[in-house]
Amino acid sequence: MGKIEILRGDITKFEVDAIVNAANTTLLGGGGVDGAIHRAAGPELLAECRTLGECRPGEAKITRAYRLPARFVIHTVGPVWHGGKHGEAQKLADCYRNSLHLAVENEIKTIAFPAISCGAYGYPIEEAARIAFKTTHEFLSASDEIQKVIFVVWGEDVYDAYRQNL
Repeated sequence: MGKIEILRGDITKFEVDAIVNAANTTLLGGGGVDGAIHRAAGPELLAECRTLGECRPGEAKITRAYRLPARFVIHTVGPVWHGGKHGEAQKLADCYRNSLHLAVENEIKTIAFPAISCGAYGYPIEEAARIAFKTTHEFLSASDEIQKVIFVVWGEDVYDAYRQNL
C-alpha cells in the first residue's frame, strides 16, 4: 500500500502522531468529526483552540491532542461546496497541503485525515477524494519526512470513493 492507506473507523481512536480535524472557522468545536475530536480530547483542547483565533478555509493550525491517542491535532477548515466555481478545489487542496506542511514542521511522521468538507459542507465525495489523493501524492513525492498518511473515513460510500483513488 505504500505511504497512503484508507481505513474505515473513528479517527479519535487512531494512534498516530497527528490527526486532522475538519474544523469550522472558529475552531471551537461543532458537529461531525469536529465535535467527536473535541469530545474525545477533553476541555483542554477547546481552551487551547480559544488562544488561536479564527482559521480561514484552506488554512491549518496545530494544537496538542490532550486525551486523544495522537500527539497533535491539526485543525483545517474545508470549503463549503457552492457548485465548484468559487475556488473550492483550491481551498480543499490547501487544507491537505497546509496540514502536511505543519506536520513536517512539527516532525510528525504519521498523520490521519478525515474526508474534509464531505459532511455538512456538502463537497461531492468523489471529487473531494480525488483532490485529497492528488494533493497528498504531490506532497509526499516532494518530501520524505512523512512516513504514513491514513485517510480515515466513516461511511461505505466515502470509503468506496477513496478506494477508487488508491
